[in-house]
Amino acid sequence: MVSRLAEDCRYDAGDVLVREGARGQEFFVVVDGKAEVSRRGRKVAVLGPGDFFGELALLDPAPRDATVTALSPMEVVVLGRRELTGLLAEVPAMARRLLVGMARRIREADTRTLP
Repeated sequence: MVSRLAEDCRYDAGDVLVREGARGQEFFVVVDGKAEVSRRGRKVAVLGPGDFFGELALLDPAPRDATVTALSPMEVVVLGRRELTGLLAEVPAMARRLLVGMARRIREADTRTLP
């Protein structure tokens, strides 16, 4: 289902997939490779196959809150707002997975801010 709605993209190591502060219109799912997530120049996570990012930009049209840079050659699938909305409507399990991932990130962020 995702492959029917998504665009397959490839990136080289060092390529910036999204930049902190930029407007976002895409949701990414990592198929192959690894990427570093950084905020204000500090590494906060490493993503690999099965991980996703960019959902916040589609759910809330605020600027991107992080930069994602390829650490290795990468293959990702990219969905726009309309495609993601359609996918979430057709596949409720995808909506649940998205919510679980967002909850995990909130929990990790809360843990990092504790003294």
